[in-house]
Amino acid sequence: MQLFLMRHGEAGYNAHSDRERQLTDIGRHHTALMSNWLGKTTIAFDLVLVSPYLRAQQSWQEVSKHFPEPNKWITLDELVPSGDPEQVAHLVIAYAEQYQAQSMLVLSHMPLLGYLVSELVPGIEPPLFATSGVTLVERVADKNSLIWQHAPHSIS
Repeated sequence: MQLFLMRHGEAGYNAHSDRERQLTDIGRHHTALMSNWLGKTTIAFDLVLVSPYLRAQQSWQEVSKHFPEPNKWITLDELVPSGDPEQVAHLVIAYAEQYQAQSMLVLSHMPLLGYLVSELVPGIEPPLFATSGVTLVERVADKNSLIWQHAPHSIS
């Protein structure tokens, strides 16, 4: 299985709460750039899990313009910045198995994504994710490997 972990695009701070922060124009642009780049190697996602926060939902709207409709997409309340990485890792694997996903996108936040990588790939220090950044973790026979990590500035 290919597990793509993506951080939401850049978001502004003019909001009543962290949940309500919206993407900036640059955030939309960078998310579209990454999606377009990703679309050159990834045909479709079987399953998409998205944070309930507005900036993540808006990022998914941008990403979805570049891919066919996934078999299933779910807003998952656990995918928030303060989410428990161990619990989220178990949930991601459980959903992947339930929906027999071969290609899966998880769209969330820092610091959760960094800790999630180190939870999924033992021995890896939690990497930093640039806004709109994507990391590929490959799962083969219950063994996970970090394949690559890219950000908008590293693909152009």
